[in-house]
Amino acid sequence: MKQRIVISGLGGQGVLFLTRVLAEAALQGGHEVITSETHGMAQRGGSVISTVKVGPFHGPLIAPGEADVGLFLVADNLPVHGHYLKPGGIAFVNAAETVGPASVDAATLAAAAGSPRSVNLVLLGFAAGRGGLFGLPAAFEAAIRAVTPARFLEKNLQAFSTGVGAAR
Repeated sequence: MKQRIVISGLGGQGVLFLTRVLAEAALQGGHEVITSETHGMAQRGGSVISTVKVGPFHGPLIAPGEADVGLFLVADNLPVHGHYLKPGGIAFVNAAETVGPASVDAATLAAAAGSPRSVNLVLLGFAAGRGGLFGLPAAFEAAIRAVTPARFLEKNLQAFSTGVGAAR
């Protein structure tokens, strides 16, 4: 199994937490994993990008045109970081209006699930539910359980489950 994933969002959207969940799921699944992140202007709500490579890779960076999957927590970042996707790569996008076959209004779904800040986990659930990632939804749920502080666990699991449900 080899998969290159780009995660793009804004500061405060949980890009780094999502990276941690993906890495944990890969490790629990017995896969090699390498991550990298660029914080940029994260503290001021600026653009944040991270990469996850699952499988036998030698370096953490993903060159433009190489990513198999993109998780875009905000649709405005698709033109900014979309060039990392390879031809045929899939972009899972949080968007209020349809911007492609793999877009979902994760913000509205997260709010309805009682956790408006969990857009990242709704989008993860949507991507996992669509079969776009290296593992089944149960693998990511186990990773969420492993890395989430107890006080946030139920809301995080609900947000993830909401995304999986939206994929159906």
